[in-house]
Amino acid sequence: MSLLGIDVGTTGCKAVVFSLEGKLLASAYEEYDVQRIQPGYAVLDTVRVWEKVKTAIRGVTILSKVDPIQALSVSSLGEALVPVTHNRQMLGSSLLNFDQRGNEFLPELSNILDSEHLYHVNGNTLGNHYSLTKLLWLKTYQPKLYESTDYFLHWSGFVSFMLGADPFVDYSLANRTLLFDLDQTCWSDELFRLVGLDCTKLPMPVPSGTVIGEVSSRIADELGLLSSVVIVAGAHDQCASALGCGVIREGQAMYGMGTYICITPVFGQRKNPAQMISLGLNTEHHAVPGLYASFIYNPGGSLVKWYRDTFAVVEKKLALDTGRDIYADLISEIPQQPSEVLVLPHFAPTGPPEFISDSSGVMIGLKLDTKREDILKGILEGTMYYLKECIDALPATGISIDDFRAVGGGSKSDAWLQICADIMNRPIIRPAITEAGALGAAILAGIGKGIFPNAQAGVEMMVKLEHKFEPDKVQVVRYAQRYEKYRQIWPLMQHFLKRL
Repeated sequence: MSLLGIDVGTTGCKAVVFSLEGKLLASAYEEYDVQRIQPGYAVLDTVRVWEKVKTAIRGVTILSKVDPIQALSVSSLGEALVPVTHNRQMLGSSLLNFDQRGNEFLPELSNILDSEHLYHVNGNTLGNHYSLTKLLWLKTYQPKLYESTDYFLHWSGFVSFMLGADPFVDYSLANRTLLFDLDQTCWSDELFRLVGLDCTKLPMPVPSGTVIGEVSSRIADELGLLSSVVIVAGAHDQCASALGCGVIREGQAMYGMGTYICITPVFGQRKNPAQMISLGLNTEHHAVPGLYASFIYNPGGSLVKWYRDTFAVVEKKLALDTGRDIYADLISEIPQQPSEVLVLPHFAPTGPPEFISDSSGVMIGLKLDTKREDILKGILEGTMYYLKECIDALPATGISIDDFRAVGGGSKSDAWLQICADIMNRPIIRPAITEAGALGAAILAGIGKGIFPNAQAGVEMMVKLEHKFEPDKVQVVRYAQRYEKYRQIWPLMQHFLKRL
């Protein structure tokens, strides 16, 4: 008996089969690109990504015949929605959270939605990176599409729906719409009424780990699955990843290193709204009942991908031809000492505390003898400096972190994790399996199937820890000095960058 975890991200999807003891039995990854058909637009081609997801699933079912998959679950990126009909017809592309469409509704929404009341109901502050403004944009500028859509599904719910499940959304992803009542665990009639949207176009919210259907016989034949495979409600990818690395108690935090670099602290009670709002911190249901999570993030993984595609075109092609890990090769080049290049990581809209969208990336310190690896290390350091500002301010909210768990593709790099430990001056633990989104989804599948009575039992059975990275005292001092210089960049340049 085995469990399938599917993880759908912004730039790629994974399908991973695990034994009940947490052993990775088969894995497949498919990459795709964000479509940018004009400035400010950022979408996923729904049809193309669905085909990629199916390809990934076929890739693992071929290898898992001797240990048949009994249940599956899907973790996914947060706010993006897919418009579908009740008979599973895909109606359009999926607007991503950094698509600029919807910004025009923010002034009016800020007059309608009091920030503290919105936070009290939903646990988030107003912003264009949530689903709400995208829905308003579709209703206003693509009314035929909006009216024709039976359900707007998050990617976890969409993939599950296309596999044969009924239309549902778990609590963590429902929260990413800005329309979910956090305490009542249902859609907020008040918020839907205030913004003029139809709540029937969104699926019913359920807890992560809830059985929502079975794989249809047609899809089972196409993908090599058993038609009796149970489909279980998944979670927002950050929450699933936190579960998949054992972050299931207050004081723990996941350090996710994927397309977004995201630190996810976990806590047991909602915190003071004013203090959370001041840091731009949300409150969201964890994939584990009774716990909440918040996110401190920036698109650091996308910056590393941009570096690869810009500075290592030849190496990228060679790596594809030979099967080498291009990221490992590039990071192996970086110098030991802190980079002379300071990078402001505003290449795309940032996360807490300011959610900056009207800026751009900055590199300071470039000289004729600057090497490309100095730029890469500056990028790695800059994304961590950005996160450190928020981490250092956390104690005022009542959130504490004493246990960091690093997961995601970037966590495979010892050098990158050591940089993180040195800049934060905190130890970081890497689990044996770093594909924690897929593993967290598999644990949820096991809970839904009844194999594990709860998340604690699933983690004890499936999550193993591998290595602890301790801060280097000499590097800690060096990075502290560079960090103080980094902190001066945005205050000095923000007005110019906004005009630019």
